Amino acid sequence: MDRRGYQQYKAQSVSSMTPGELLLLLCSELVKRGTLASLALDKEDYPTFEAAIDRCIDIVKYLDETLDRRYEISRELSPLYEFFTYDLLQVKLGRNKPELERLRPMFADLRDAFQGAERNQGKQAQG
Repeated sequence: MDRRGYQQYKAQSVSSMTPGELLLLLCSELVKRGTLASLALDKEDYPTFEAAIDRCIDIVKYLDETLDRRYEISRELSPLYEFFTYDLLQVKLGRNKPELERLRPMFADLRDAFQGAERNQGKQAQG
């Protein structure tokens, strides 16, 4: 398979997403990378663990940086993202499995909340 063609397809797919779809993609990736980090930690595969945690931190920082601070929800999400970033750093530094397992359901809850909001927005646009 031509890797360049795939990369172009992937870039085009991302650039044509709505902001809500991109947000859901990022949150799903956060959940996925949190799971990968947990599995890697179980296997004592520390390079994979650290790369997955670093990616989680990058995603959370991006989510925080792209908040539109004019909205109340943004002012509520920013401290949550700061909490995630801090805790992910602690997980990474201490290879702290219990803390990672405490965070992972929160990532899924965040994704699910955004998914519900996206669905509601779609229904409002139609109705």
